[in-house]
Amino acid sequence: MNIGIVGASGYTGETLVALLADHPHADLVAVASRSQAGKPLGVGIPRLRGSSIADLPFVSAEIETLARIEVDTWFLALPHGVATTFAQALLQAGKTVIDLSADFRLSSPETYQTHYGNPHPAPALLETTPYVLPELTPTDAWSQAKLIACPGCYPTSILLPLIPLLRANLVDPDSIIINSYSGVSGAGKKAVETFLYCERNESMKAYGVTNHRHLSEIEEQLSAAAGKPIQVQFTPHLAPMNQGILSTIVVAAPHTAGEAIHSCWESTYTNAPCVALLPPGSQPDPAHVSKTNRADMAVVKDNRTGNLILTCAIDNLVKGAGGQAIQIFNQLQGWPQHTGLPL
Repeated sequence: MNIGIVGASGYTGETLVALLADHPHADLVAVASRSQAGKPLGVGIPRLRGSSIADLPFVSAEIETLARIEVDTWFLALPHGVATTFAQALLQAGKTVIDLSADFRLSSPETYQTHYGNPHPAPALLETTPYVLPELTPTDAWSQAKLIACPGCYPTSILLPLIPLLRANLVDPDSIIINSYSGVSGAGKKAVETFLYCERNESMKAYGVTNHRHLSEIEEQLSAAAGKPIQVQFTPHLAPMNQGILSTIVVAAPHTAGEAIHSCWESTYTNAPCVALLPPGSQPDPAHVSKTNRADMAVVKDNRTGNLILTCAIDNLVKGAGGQAIQIFNQLQGWPQHTGLPL
């Protein structure tokens, strides 16, 4: 199957290219980037030197040109606001589009404008674009979709532990406190003082306190799982690591034992090769899932407070972005979710 990628010069795009280059059923025929156009992939993305696609040249990210290329599925690794323009044109050309930006993750144009600062460029598409978390969104609900929204990295590490518990009514939805820690690659490639090596090494800081953009996505999906509107306390942190996310979630569950949580997770993720439930006494570590498409999860019951402490670690560029997009692609084609993905 011919596939293409738009926006391959960022960290997510580079990861997506590298993963798809090794996919057994996908033929990567077009990689688009305005800044790299004309260069061989092995020059623009040095990690691909010596690979089978090292000599494939970047194509210019001109919408009219891309729409004419014989590609069945396009992956968009573009900034929010930009992705919509490409998605609309590629849809009109009859292509399937998997979007890794935030443009189609929310169902409400008003919520999008509140959190992203501008009106949504194609509000009608929000009503028809499914938000797909591969392990939790039934495939028959979106298998015919031509445009699919891929979840964000922070939300993935939070929704995987919480959604099954909210659906089963095992936790108090009004008591959720989340602290998440992300590697610097989560901010993308940009020359900003905050992300300089000397600023981040041996340091950590909270940012986007009370108003991080992913908060809207998190609350919308958790509200759907709980069956009522809920609010959470979400505080993201910038951690001194290249890539990875660790989320620690505290939620009141005075009448729920840790074994019940683990049992709920087991029944939900029995056939989910990309989710690993850790045994009692073990805690997820971003280093253990680095460069994999695996999410490690654990639960501890604090009998003193009656709270549950849920933890989840993922690689923000793989399970939190490129790898998850490939999971969606695999499911669309009827292949095992983890086809071509490192676990």
